[in-house]
Amino acid sequence: MSGERVLVVDDDLELSEQVSDFLAQQGFEVSRAGDGDEGLAMVSGQRFDLVLLDVIMPGLDGFSVCRKIRETSQVPIIMATAISDESAKVQMLQAGADDYVTKPYSLPELHARMNAVLRSATVYSPHQETPEFTKDHLKVNYLSHQVTVSGKGIELTSTEFNLLKELTTHAGEVMTHRALLHAVWGAEYGEEREYVRVFVNRLRQKLGDDPASPRFIKTEPGVGYLFLKGP
Repeated sequence: MSGERVLVVDDDLELSEQVSDFLAQQGFEVSRAGDGDEGLAMVSGQRFDLVLLDVIMPGLDGFSVCRKIRETSQVPIIMATAISDESAKVQMLQAGADDYVTKPYSLPELHARMNAVLRSATVYSPHQETPEFTKDHLKVNYLSHQVTVSGKGIELTSTEFNLLKELTTHAGEVMTHRALLHAVWGAEYGEEREYVRVFVNRLRQKLGDDPASPRFIKTEPGVGYLFLKGP
């Protein structure tokens, strides 16, 4: 992919410059912000196709910036951190990130993850046999990417929408973690079960679905998830 506008938010100016130069060589149009406040101002005032956001920064940290961006925008976000424990990775996804990279990361790895997220953001299926899914008060339009519950519009990120689409198009079937990872994130993702778990939780929160008494998404312990069929 090329021509997409990317914002790099990182207080490490040397790394930011290195990443920006590499991405520019790959055909991206790159802007840079040196801290969270500057990054927020740029996101609110300009259009970007993807944000690469560092976690540890002076002032507003990456978690806070990500949550604030999600209040007004569904722009794809990849977070970067030197913290390698699982809780930090889950926290990044819970904050609203679409993916993450662990420092030190290779530039080709970053490029691959960016392309995967951007592919997810531009998925469009004009030949979808069934353009719409309905259940109870939930309506999912696969063509317009609009989701409503009881007539109220629900804002989903591209990754959240693609996960919901995969679940609803296979309603009544148990979808394994691996199958969901491959379908939504790509074949290179096979073992990152926390991605599916966190994004399912995000969907449940936005759809108002109680996991203890689900109307929509049922957990199949140790296997995956089932989107319940029915009126």
